[in-house]
Amino acid sequence: MSVGDGSDSVTAYQTSRGRNYPALRQFTVFLENRVGQLLEVVKRFEGTGIRICALSISDAAECAFVRFLVSDADRGREILERSGLAIIETDLIGVELPTGPQPLLRVCTALLQAELNIVQAYPLLVRPHGKPAVAIMVENIDFAMKTLQEKGFQILTEGDLEDNPINEQ
Repeated sequence: MSVGDGSDSVTAYQTSRGRNYPALRQFTVFLENRVGQLLEVVKRFEGTGIRICALSISDAAECAFVRFLVSDADRGREILERSGLAIIETDLIGVELPTGPQPLLRVCTALLQAELNIVQAYPLLVRPHGKPAVAIMVENIDFAMKTLQEKGFQILTEGDLEDNPINEQ
């Protein structure tokens, strides 16, 4: 797609992020705090080929905040929007946990050394590249990704969540 400003120059830009964009899109859905509400959201993905790759639930008195990552964020957003659910879309960092003792400690230490605060974190249900991974929300995602990459951590892209079977071990 191209955009013109009335002059002879034209600026090209891409309207979608692409599967190799180095951040994962999290969807937060607000649900009434009553039995069966989570099931209703999960059932919306049945038969679509889209898998829920990570899930976190924060319960409050009257509502629950369900945060999740799906294997195809663009199609996942469409499904949620068509269902009429109130959603918020946020970028997270997906990071593979390194081998060895205390891998999460190494990730947290790297971010602390860069004075970056972790706002949310939860494990991925899929194991891209056969390794455990976490989704992390930080205050400055670009700086956090740069910091983690410089320290040798593998950052996951949305493409890493596609077509990766959930390990059944």
